[in-house]
Amino acid sequence: MTTFKSLVTDVRSCTICAEHLQHGVRPVFQVSEKSRILIAGQAPGQKVHQSGVPFDDASGDRLRDWMGISREIFYDQNQIAILPMGFCYPGKGKSGDLPPRPECAPAWRDQLLSHLHHIEITLVIGQYAQNYHMKTKQSLTETVRNWGSSHSKLIPLPHPSPRNNIWLSKNPWFENELIPILQTRVSEILE
Repeated sequence: MTTFKSLVTDVRSCTICAEHLQHGVRPVFQVSEKSRILIAGQAPGQKVHQSGVPFDDASGDRLRDWMGISREIFYDQNQIAILPMGFCYPGKGKSGDLPPRPECAPAWRDQLLSHLHHIEITLVIGQYAQNYHMKTKQSLTETVRNWGSSHSKLIPLPHPSPRNNIWLSKNPWFENELIPILQTRVSEILE
């Protein structure tokens, strides 16, 4: 049986999709067996690829604001695990970053999740993560709108990227109604 420590080492040294990554391999994630909140995102962007720190960009600033927590708490792996669907930056496409590489989740996700016994909520960010964790066939808007429960263990969120400013302006209910529920849940878990 693989130990958690050796599994994390294996993931950090993964090269299964190296031939498809024009910017090179650099798995970016944070995890501890003690983590209480899981952030299931898409894949690192270029800035995160360069820094090696998850959500070390404008998206991270917005996500921390939505959660109502500081950078210090956000980067405490004993509190917050960050496991994107693809651990490496997939590169640029015609209209933004490419989707997460399809090899990553099947290779590592279930193995890592099997060690996370203290997760109380999972923030499921974006369509790829929602399809994986929630098996949803709804649009992102419908999935997020239909959450609304303070008891849900899976909390779907739009991606906090500035690219989603138009979505946020068209859906003010998200920040007005759902963000306060999210902040309350996060606060209760981290107390």
